[in-house]
Amino acid sequence: MSNNSSGAAGRPLDDRVILVQVLVAVFLLINVTLLATFFTKEVFYTTVRYIFFATTLTSDCLILVLTNVLLLHDYFRVTMQTGLCCVLFVLSFVYTLVTPFTLTAMSLERYVAICMPLRHAELCSPRGALTCLLLIHGLSFLPCLVTLLAFFTSASLSFYQRSVLCSAQVFLLHRWQGEFMAALNQLYFVSMCVSIVYCYVQIMKAAKSASGEDKKSVWKGIKTVILHAFQLLLCLIQLWCPFIEAAMLLISEKVFRNVRYFNYIMFYLAPRCLSPLVYGLRDESFFQALKHYALLGFRRKRSFH
Repeated sequence: MSNNSSGAAGRPLDDRVILVQVLVAVFLLINVTLLATFFTKEVFYTTVRYIFFATTLTSDCLILVLTNVLLLHDYFRVTMQTGLCCVLFVLSFVYTLVTPFTLTAMSLERYVAICMPLRHAELCSPRGALTCLLLIHGLSFLPCLVTLLAFFTSASLSFYQRSVLCSAQVFLLHRWQGEFMAALNQLYFVSMCVSIVYCYVQIMKAAKSASGEDKKSVWKGIKTVILHAFQLLLCLIQLWCPFIEAAMLLISEKVFRNVRYFNYIMFYLAPRCLSPLVYGLRDESFFQALKHYALLGFRRKRSFH
């Protein structure tokens, strides 16, 4: 890596960058704690909904780290080799899509559990979860694959030896690449929205005919689907952020940077704090395990002292 300008490395952190570092550190600490709790009981890593939950936590951790690295490189104007930038681009793009795809799968799992309970064990097995996760990663990589194939066939050999300020724009040599990625992403998210709305409607129908403990369980499932839908909405807005920021750049660079930080905090960081709320705190079994794990660590620390 090399600096893009001699004074970039000495540039002081402003309040917005410090705020981002604090938020990223807090969310990473929470997510890593939840992931550690996931591996404390066999029931968690053999149950589909918890497997999906762990996948979203892992995806969110990767996105937090990758986007923060890219943000700091952009802020300090630090360049990197094109090959390394390509790896960061692929990982950040793929895992930006993995989270909403997994949220949709979690909603479908709740639909099967509530509306098709007799087939839940058959349709939602750990083996089926692994197949679903492989499909999710394949679909998430598809837009990126087409973009990279076009880039590799168009870029000269000398381009790979350059140091660049890493961003997705580095790999968009043709206008159609951006349009293709945007179109495919919109198709993905429309499909996800339709799936979640369908799950919500079917679970609502089940709620009308349920009674007693079943009714309580169904309404909890409805709240979970609503939270997933809200997360998905925030993820969908991410796709519009580059277009909004490009329009702001035409006004002024100061407005562009302010809007860019706002979008990053609201539509990249905020959705990553909702996953712990949905399952980490609302799911009674997981919350009890989390509390036990946290208290055990605290007691060990006191015993050590």
